[in-house]
Amino acid sequence: MATGWAGDGAVQDQIDATIKDGVAHARSRLPKGPSLSQCEECGAAIPEARQLAIPGVRLCVACQEAVDRDVAAASGYNRRGSKDSQLR
Repeated sequence: MATGWAGDGAVQDQIDATIKDGVAHARSRLPKGPSLSQCEECGAAIPEARQLAIPGVRLCVACQEAVDRDVAAASGYNRRGSKDSQLR
């Protein structure tokens, strides 16, 4: 059942679009190419298990966590909380 100006299925469409955008963003950030044995940020050894688990890995766990924190803090946009996205 639709409410206001939204059509039937608008909420599910918004959920699907949010998930699709999130998956596309995550895939775009995946490393490509051969894995490194040394972190390109700090030079620490990257364990072989990490190299096998994440093909194309470039950073050690500590540096990757720092990058992930910076990306999360910099995004600053809560699509689910945006009134514009609810009207989409």
